[in-house]
Amino acid sequence: MSVKLTKKQTAVYNFIKEFIAENSYSPSYRDIMSGLGLSSVSAVAEHVDNLVRIGALRKAPGAARSLEVVDISYPETTELFKLHLLAATPSEKETLRKAAIILGVDLEEKENEKEIN
Repeated sequence: MSVKLTKKQTAVYNFIKEFIAENSYSPSYRDIMSGLGLSSVSAVAEHVDNLVRIGALRKAPGAARSLEVVDISYPETTELFKLHLLAATPSEKETLRKAAIILGVDLEEKENEKEIN
């Protein structure tokens, strides 16, 4: 299951995630603004506040560079679906796949996950 983000929210979320991965600290609002070509710091603040509200980001109030990316893919739910699919009858599998689509659970394995397992 995943949180549904708008295109701008997805861009901000991915930028922050990649910035942290590359730099080991979170970007400033100005970093995000210039990195994504947004019009103002207040536009960045609005997107960040919305991402915090829906649970995709965490931040410490009053602290600089305190953004933390939250895994919004719910990997434990995906694993439960995959586990149930292994023992399901064909009609149960169809029901589980339909439920996964409705809930936003991604049952497709990524190439790098296949290599790891």
